[in-house]
Amino acid sequence: MLPRLLSACVAIAGLVAPALADDPIAPAKPPAGAPKELVVHPAAVKLSGPRDEQRLVVLGVWADGRTFDLTRDAKFRSADAKVAVADRGVARSAGDGTTTFTVEAAGAKASVPVTVAKGAADAPVSFATEVVPILTKNGCNSGGCHGAALGRGGFRLSLFGFDPAFDHDQIVKSNEGRRVVVSDPERSIVLAKPALVMEHGGGEKLKHNGRDYARLRQWLEDGAPGPDAKRDAEVAKLEVFPPKRVMVPGEQQQLAVTAVWTDGRREDVTATAQFDALNDSVAAVTAAGLVTAKKAGETHVMIRFGGQAEVAQVTLPFARIEKYPDVPANNFIDQKLLAKWKDLGLTPSPLCDDDDFLRRLCLDAIGTLPTPDEVRAFLADNDPKKRTKAIDTVLDRGEFTDWWALKWGDLLRINRTALQEKGMWSFHNWVRAQVRDNTPADAFVRDVVTAEGSTFLDGPANYFRIGRGADEWAETTAQLFLGIRIGCAKCHHHPFEKWSQDDYYGLTAFFTRIGTKNSQEFGLFGAETVVFIRPTGEATHPRKRGVVKPLPLDADPKLSWDDEFDRRKRLADWLTAPDNRMFARNLANRFWGYTMGRGLVEPLDDMRATNPATNPELLDALADDLVKAKFDVKHLLRTIFNSRAYQLSATPTDGNKIDTANTHFTHRTVRRLSAEQLADAVDFATGTREKYAGLPLGTRAIQLPDSEVKSYLMDTFGRPPRQVLCECERTGVPNIAQAMHLLNGTTLNAKIADKTGRVEKLLAENAPLPKAVEELYLATWSRPPTADEAKKAEGWVKSAPSDREGLQDLLWVLTNSREFLFNR
Repeated sequence: MLPRLLSACVAIAGLVAPALADDPIAPAKPPAGAPKELVVHPAAVKLSGPRDEQRLVVLGVWADGRTFDLTRDAKFRSADAKVAVADRGVARSAGDGTTTFTVEAAGAKASVPVTVAKGAADAPVSFATEVVPILTKNGCNSGGCHGAALGRGGFRLSLFGFDPAFDHDQIVKSNEGRRVVVSDPERSIVLAKPALVMEHGGGEKLKHNGRDYARLRQWLEDGAPGPDAKRDAEVAKLEVFPPKRVMVPGEQQQLAVTAVWTDGRREDVTATAQFDALNDSVAAVTAAGLVTAKKAGETHVMIRFGGQAEVAQVTLPFARIEKYPDVPANNFIDQKLLAKWKDLGLTPSPLCDDDDFLRRLCLDAIGTLPTPDEVRAFLADNDPKKRTKAIDTVLDRGEFTDWWALKWGDLLRINRTALQEKGMWSFHNWVRAQVRDNTPADAFVRDVVTAEGSTFLDGPANYFRIGRGADEWAETTAQLFLGIRIGCAKCHHHPFEKWSQDDYYGLTAFFTRIGTKNSQEFGLFGAETVVFIRPTGEATHPRKRGVVKPLPLDADPKLSWDDEFDRRKRLADWLTAPDNRMFARNLANRFWGYTMGRGLVEPLDDMRATNPATNPELLDALADDLVKAKFDVKHLLRTIFNSRAYQLSATPTDGNKIDTANTHFTHRTVRRLSAEQLADAVDFATGTREKYAGLPLGTRAIQLPDSEVKSYLMDTFGRPPRQVLCECERTGVPNIAQAMHLLNGTTLNAKIADKTGRVEKLLAENAPLPKAVEELYLATWSRPPTADEAKKAEGWVKSAPSDREGLQDLLWVLTNSREFLFNR
């Protein structure tokens, strides 16, 4: 047992070898010969205004399908330099008219038509759309600089420029206007300090006489005009070219970013967009948007501008597979994953054994281990469709209600501290009834969001006792049902998303008329709460000081989203609408994560453009299928369980072990049993029944109404207290306390030695030793022992002072093993 203990302790401690420094990567060269064609972005250049510019990107496409960025080596020649020129891949206007750029690279040529309009127009520099982006790009308004809560050096800006009017006042009017000298811009502190013409604690932010310096100087020469809410357009979306690339180590790719404004105008903003690599060990990116591929894997480059965010996907295959093996596909899940595996040069593990499949299915679908008889029957069944039949059988078992009511209870934070005991039971029983009846998820969510009435009689009304106000209810609804964490936007624009304060308070407005009052229906000390709808109540914008009308996220502001009686009904209509992809994608991702060990988006409740899915095509397909099935959760689970991907072995192979995090699901992701699964599994393995306070004997851990039913074992193994709105509240991180609790604690030892337990029953039945050993293996590992395991186990038992001690020791070893503690 000592080797097992030592290996367990090493695994828990998480000992790893020190990381080695990355080897330098040699620059990649384009394929030999000339490309069959040049692809130039954009295909036609349209410049409007005296400062408009366009980043040109040149891709060579070779006959074998390979693509290579040739932008930095390309030569650009203008047919009329008086109209437009291209300097190092950036087109700028010289005068109105039309011309043509001739692009030459790697022995190939392409032509790009160019149109210039208003090149000599007298257009003042816009503070909101030109100056603020420069400040943001250079970090001036970041949280570590002047965007901090108290500013820096007596100078404060709004975080990430979310309040241009405030920023203009701070620059032009505060400190008695000493930061700008309109009559002599070069003497302006706002220009001289970041260019290090004057001492600046933040270092050099602007190159003297560089592009951004010149733009700020022009703004000062124009009289430092302020923002104009009626004139200044906002960014509606960003477009990135190329949106995705398959690259090799050392290869580089220039990105080009186009902002689409609310007035319909399109503008290249590559120069002032912010670029960040989400995993710079796979690919890095410069401030100018030049991506360098580094090592095999897949990552994204995050691009931000004007409050919007987008990503570009970068893929470096792990291997080049000339002839991909024939891998069967059970359904569309396998088809989408296969396409990704082929792009990455990964091959999946083979199917798992039948005993592994049945165990994982029971744990994932009903949170319960299969019985020894169920395992024997399944292994003896020769029907080729037995896995499909097992899935249908398990999904119809009563434990399905217990398990998924527990999951919803975590998400909805059902607990007696917040809801009182009667409210907790009311909400818990309502959720159980919805799961038992397989109520479609859209109807379930609609009833929660529009709930009202007594918290003791109307279960979902308790949803509005968890939060304490319209803002908390809005944040909870967005994160729980859309997977969107909108809390940052309460104070400022979300730093990694497009959500603004307007979005935050537009969503909050749906909940401002919800009222709560005490009731004595259940007696003076009953502490019952009644949720009702008030006739008035509005959300007020803290910065704009005006009333904010109800508006769902990303919805059409031209439509009225108010309601004569209850605004939440309009919100629920939008939230659960079949065409609301945010709702369907969130549900699909959560249930995929619950069953596959990790989400397509991680964390599960952080769905945003800058945290993309590892397989967006699969996530979209799952969401579409869920909508087509009218939000039938059992249908979604059945589809996942029937996929070949779900049934893969947990053992990595040479074709996929390089994907150490298994982000592409080429094999089973092994994870520890949840706290409730483990508590029930220990009871089942030992043949005992835990008595939970206030509940009848026989109540299982997965049936508990909340996390406040005392259980040291479950608390030690990461049971969530249901206080925080985050999937992260439930933790699967191992620690020493968990190991000691099982290895040396009284709980497990007492259950193993219990007079009514499994070992005593085997002894009372005079079960032959081989049968007793097999029974213990089936009750813990959900499989019979191999011949070698059986021989060794029988030898251990025989060498013990008595069969009782030998069988107890064997059961202790089996329950402390990885094969018992983990869902494989």
